[in-house]
Amino acid sequence: MNIAFFLIPKRDVAFVKYESTMRQALEKMEYHRYSSVPLINGDGQYVGTLTEGDLLWKIKNTHHLTFENTNKVWIKDVPLHIQNDPIHIDAEMEHIISKSMEQNFVPVVDDQNIFIGIIRRREIIEYCSTKLLTL
Repeated sequence: MNIAFFLIPKRDVAFVKYESTMRQALEKMEYHRYSSVPLINGDGQYVGTLTEGDLLWKIKNTHHLTFENTNKVWIKDVPLHIQNDPIHIDAEMEHIISKSMEQNFVPVVDDQNIFIGIIRRREIIEYCSTKLLTL
């Protein structure tokens, strides 16, 4: 099975630009009700996954940081506490299954590390469930 079958393309994915502010990230995550989103740099490359926890730790550990002034803090200055490595579009199905056990979504990149979309855990579970039912 080609993993491109499971791919949600970049145009349909809520992501945050690495050059954004905390406020922009918080508002995007709230709007979409996501607890984590891919981070993409100005060249379109995947640079990491931003989580609610990353944002909360930044607020907690930054003296005098409030929601009102999060528009002055850049995402690039927010430490990421979890490293979600992407997979390449030509990865084997076994690789994506093991990755999906560790994270809600798996970022997918091309040969130049350009972010092309995600594969959600939900689709992988549905695929595995279907395979089990056909045994």
